[in-house]
Amino acid sequence: MHIIVARDADGVHSLRPSAGLPGLPGLPELTGLDPAALARQVAEWERAHRPRWVFASVERDYPVLLGAGVRVRRCHDLALAEGLLLAHEGRHGEPRGLAAAHARARGLPVPADVDPGHPDVVDQPALFDPRGSGLPHEVRVADAAELVLAEQRRRVTGAAHPERLRLLVAAESASALAAAEMSADGLPWRVDVHAELLTELLGPRAPAGQRPRRLAELAERISRAFGGRPVNPDAPASVVRAFGRAGIEVPSARAHVLRRVDHPAVAPLLEYKELARLHSAHGWAWLDEWVSDDRFRPVYVVGGVVSGRWASRGGAALQIPKTLRGCVRADPGWRLVVADAAQLEPRVLAALSGDRRLAEVSAAVDLYSTLASVMFAGVPAADDHRSKAKVAMLSAMYGGTAGDAAASLALLRRRFPLAVSYVEQAALAGERGERVRSRLGRTSPAPSAAWRALTGGGDTGAEDRARRAARDWGRFTRNFVVQASAADWTAVLLATLRRRLPTPAHLVFFQHDEVLVHTPAELAEEVAGCVAAAARETTELVFGAACPVRFPLPAATVESYADAK
Repeated sequence: MHIIVARDADGVHSLRPSAGLPGLPGLPELTGLDPAALARQVAEWERAHRPRWVFASVERDYPVLLGAGVRVRRCHDLALAEGLLLAHEGRHGEPRGLAAAHARARGLPVPADVDPGHPDVVDQPALFDPRGSGLPHEVRVADAAELVLAEQRRRVTGAAHPERLRLLVAAESASALAAAEMSADGLPWRVDVHAELLTELLGPRAPAGQRPRRLAELAERISRAFGGRPVNPDAPASVVRAFGRAGIEVPSARAHVLRRVDHPAVAPLLEYKELARLHSAHGWAWLDEWVSDDRFRPVYVVGGVVSGRWASRGGAALQIPKTLRGCVRADPGWRLVVADAAQLEPRVLAALSGDRRLAEVSAAVDLYSTLASVMFAGVPAADDHRSKAKVAMLSAMYGGTAGDAAASLALLRRRFPLAVSYVEQAALAGERGERVRSRLGRTSPAPSAAWRALTGGGDTGAEDRARRAARDWGRFTRNFVVQASAADWTAVLLATLRRRLPTPAHLVFFQHDEVLVHTPAELAEEVAGCVAAAARETTELVFGAACPVRFPLPAATVESYADAK
């Protein structure tokens, strides 16, 4: 049963049981609902019927329910589904909002989407959008949503693997619910611990535009190391020129370049870079903007990159540095259950390719150690065998062949021919300008017209550039099939785990292949069991019941995020 949640430009809502899908007889359409009435009715129907709610955009429409304390179990996000379908049909980048999808379904000119980064969308997602729905004035939002839902279901049914694409749309929609809930709940964050750490590392908070004491001291040390001539460590060009005056040519001021230089300025420069990064990305200004009531509340963007990985709209939510993980602490009487999918992408490759030998390797929690023992069987044990095996696997998935990687990759190819062949076939498809798909149907974009012009033949002087462009795009598609399939797996995991968690335990953080659950201490063991069960169910849903690959998701129960590593 599907129920459409429609929000008009004036903030008035309606609820419509979808006429085109099976439902409960006698359930009426309700119109003219203010936000409070909407929340009451959704809560009542959620308890009684457990429908699949249809939102034009969960990111924009779900917060009004969350603000009233109402949560739903499952939904269909029309905007996310439209984006997946457009990509599947080779139409990346086309508008995917309700007005665009409605126009597309009716064969009308397609309007541009409202900018999702606009402050009206981020700060007031649940109330009034002054620019309206974008639909023609005579078209009701509920009518448009009904038509788009039916059209999307038709397009999914017509796909080569409709059951997979249907699962992807459902998982992506559930991920949007989880993302909105995580933003509303926030990640437990101790402001006092963070502020104390900043003071310890940087000195007292300085006025805006001035360096904290420790950065000022390091900047002075750097200048003294260059003979007393002022050097601005925040300006790479100033650093490069300073080394040049000292008779040392460096191509850039990047840390990996500086580590190879023997000069007394290097140590303070590297320390300055690390502390300056902390100050700019997670300093006092970050605390003021992103943490309130001891909760970090980022805005997540589901499927924010082409491979399906999440992004965040400000706050650097997906890049919490190790230095600050001690600030993430459970509330008194609560715990954090931290689960990290170990070496996810190699396991995904094993499942995609059907390589039985690599599937056997996946039985180990530390896949790379077991991979090394198979690759270098009969070779005297060495400390670097694991690192070589890891480099070989990453080279297979990312296309690297520099240095010793080529020899290790050749060995990997001999030991695991099906796995390596799978990504190499994806690379060849990319070099031909073809699109590739993930396990559930995420689809890579086609290369640009400029790429096609370059690789389509021409003067001999352009042949080298054409080959390089083809290889570059092949590296992209080589990795896409694995990374996007890993995004499939994690989307289904989020949906599955969210459904399994006991109340009041809840997801509070997600980062590519890691999840954090905030739970009462007495439920922590049950939550850890939910995590393991969700991983098993996810693998069966995505890769089938007969999949031999093991996807371990070890869970640690801790009071501080720092203790999980």
